Amino acid sequence: MSAARDDVQEFAASLTRIKERTDRSYGQLARRLNMNTSTLHRYCAGDTVPLDFAPVERFAALCGATGEERLELHRLWLLAVAARQRARTPGAGPGDAGAGSSTPTEWARPAEPVLPVQPAGSADPCESVEPAAPAGPVEPAAPAEPGPSSAGEPSLSTSTRPVVLSATPPPRRPWNRRRRTLVGAAVAAVLIAILGTLAALPSGRPPADSAAQGGDPAPSRTTAGAQRPSIAPTSPSPSPDTTKSTSGTPSPTPTKPRSTPTKNDDTEERRSPATGVPLTWTANSQLWKLGCGHDYVIAKPPTKVPPPPTPQDAGAWAATQQAVHGRNTIVEITVQGRKSAAVVLTALRVRVVGRTAPAEGNAYAMDQGCGGRVSPRYFAVDLDKNRPIARPVDGADLDTPLPAVRFPYSVSAEDSEVLTVSAQTETCDCLWYLELEWSSEGRTGTVRIDDNGRPFRTTGIKGLPRYTYATEQHQWAPLTD
Repeated sequence: MSAARDDVQEFAASLTRIKERTDRSYGQLARRLNMNTSTLHRYCAGDTVPLDFAPVERFAALCGATGEERLELHRLWLLAVAARQRARTPGAGPGDAGAGSSTPTEWARPAEPVLPVQPAGSADPCESVEPAAPAGPVEPAAPAEPGPSSAGEPSLSTSTRPVVLSATPPPRRPWNRRRRTLVGAAVAAVLIAILGTLAALPSGRPPADSAAQGGDPAPSRTTAGAQRPSIAPTSPSPSPDTTKSTSGTPSPTPTKPRSTPTKNDDTEERRSPATGVPLTWTANSQLWKLGCGHDYVIAKPPTKVPPPPTPQDAGAWAATQQAVHGRNTIVEITVQGRKSAAVVLTALRVRVVGRTAPAEGNAYAMDQGCGGRVSPRYFAVDLDKNRPIARPVDGADLDTPLPAVRFPYSVSAEDSEVLTVSAQTETCDCLWYLELEWSSEGRTGTVRIDDNGRPFRTTGIKGLPRYTYATEQHQWAPLTD
């Protein structure tokens, strides 16, 4: 019994090792194999040995076992099946009943006088296929060595109805031999089928794998008898995710080992970071020249317009007054990479999406004679041109020149860049936005830079009444050139 138990435990341990290499639970594997979770758990715990190798073969394929591991698993399964058969086989003689397991002892005990037992009513699988008892009465003196408890039993040889006195081991020996022969033949047939399957897969890749690249076949529900593996392997699903998206029914067909797709998975992981736009940007269009000079066009009389705001509150003030940038719009763009890989900025382009006559209203100047000797570098855009371009212009810090930003320019997560665009118009009410072209890690693209999803708007002020704020009078006063 210890040797038999060792064979079963070795088979169960091999199943457990193969299962632990996957990241799937017993329930997930059982659903893919079309079996109960408890059944699969008993296989791996050594409580049960499957009578057929087909579920073991599907389990090994699903867990990615190699061909050598499948052959070793089949050898262990043969030993485990044989061990279970030895454990269920009774002893060679009556003397072994006392030293063997409880099962042989049960068989050696004489049975109570009963009517001939129907084969379908037997609880023992072996008894269900055993030939029926002889039609005539069984003489008690026929056994050479009756069991010790049979001495006190009354003889029923003169009874008019046939009875069964005992189920001694000798009549069962021919059945055991036949059963072992049948088991050996079944094992040989399964082994031939497995060897044929492995011979058809010299490279570890099913021949039908090329067809699987075009899509999985339509799922179909199969019965338990149709789940046994055939000589021609079926096309496995490329990955669990693809299986979920194309099929709602788990497929019982074997899948190929994960050793081959692992290389493809590694390649995809190396490529996966290079997706999406590799940079971020922000834009602020409420800037004033030198921090104090700017005009807004508002369709309100001076008495309805509040005093000019501070530069940091310009956005909120302009929104409440529905003000439009007059003559000039300054946009400050901050660009930064998403990671350490360099992103090359290759060009900054301008697109005008609308031109109409200048907006009506009054022009309100935000400056009060301010000025300075520091001018930042920027890109100048003439919106009155038919095809405006962003032209780099040098800046100056006192007497020190500030070279303009000329493309290409590189940014990353650690190195950002601020681009300033100054767009002007004299003759139109223009709607426009910018396009920033980039290149990184073999990819190129373009990002649109606008005013929170809307185009920037700049209108000319030529011919409009222009006002400046008189601080002493606390009111807007006409401004003359």
